[in-house]
Amino acid sequence: MTHLVDRRRLLLGALGLAAAPALAACTGDPDPAPAGPGGAPKQLRIGYQLIPNGDLIVKDLGWLEAALPGTTVVWSKFDSGGDVNTAILAGSLDIGLAGSSPVARGLAAPLNIPYAVPWIFDVIGDNESLVVKPNISDLAGLAGKKIATPFSSTSHYSLLAALAGAGVPESSVKIIDLEPPEIQAAWQRGDIDGAYVWTPVLAELRKTGKVLTTSRELAGKGKLTADLAVVRTAFLQQYPQTLTTWIRQQDRAVKLVRSDKTAAAQAISRQLNLDADEAGAQLSELVLLDAAEQAGADYLGTPAAPGKLAENLHDAAEFLTAQGKLPAAPGLDAYRKGLAVQALADARTA
Repeated sequence: MTHLVDRRRLLLGALGLAAAPALAACTGDPDPAPAGPGGAPKQLRIGYQLIPNGDLIVKDLGWLEAALPGTTVVWSKFDSGGDVNTAILAGSLDIGLAGSSPVARGLAAPLNIPYAVPWIFDVIGDNESLVVKPNISDLAGLAGKKIATPFSSTSHYSLLAALAGAGVPESSVKIIDLEPPEIQAAWQRGDIDGAYVWTPVLAELRKTGKVLTTSRELAGKGKLTADLAVVRTAFLQQYPQTLTTWIRQQDRAVKLVRSDKTAAAQAISRQLNLDADEAGAQLSELVLLDAAEQAGADYLGTPAAPGKLAENLHDAAEFLTAQGKLPAAPGLDAYRKGLAVQALADARTA
């Protein structure tokens, strides 16, 4: 694969270091986007990742640029949710993508990132899985094995959840912190026995390995993970109409997937440098939700009744706390306040 993705990692220390390449592509001024005509910002800075969901469709087809003619849209590629968190803390990004595990940490102390979740890009399904060498038959067989995953990512969260669910002590497995490109290289060299990772690297590992469990299976057991949009609180407050427009384009992309999957796959294939069939296959492994579904009780919900996404984030924080990855999980109310449900409601009625 030409493009290899690490989209969900949250930095555990030295917060600014890993984000330096991504920040170099962004403007450093905390608020470099004064209002232009009609109250829209002169510049909208978006952090995207190479994930086969609606965001790549919006980017490829130029819908946002057409919907915001007075705004310069700057698309900067990020490799991880941790880098997105860092960029928003620095005021160098307006809207970005981060997995539910990094967002659960971002809304907790000590980070307390001033952002909110206005959209669910996708619920992670079969596109994120645990793949092992063919001689390993079950999760119990991981004891003493080297398993790689990007630490503090949704994959890391899912790996620990899978081990806990199977009664396999985390300490009995040699869990190694590697980025997806490094995972692929280590797998090819025979340095690791397995990995919990996402596409497109996952697709390469599946060619010679065996899938033990998937994030879709774990979601069915209450360990849901997702790719979420995060928007700077200051941007949301200053430019609510722009965010409404952004949400509507994302909703449009989900509806294109349902009405014309061929066109959607072609857009994604151009962004990922894949053939359309492979892009379509990767797209099918995600669960995409339109605006009406996201307003349901299981997801973002409404201003009157925030949805279960807040509970999922809180559960993730408690799990990370139990694993020693987070000092303490904030109360459920912190995650309810972290859902920009009014923005979603405005987009549905605009």
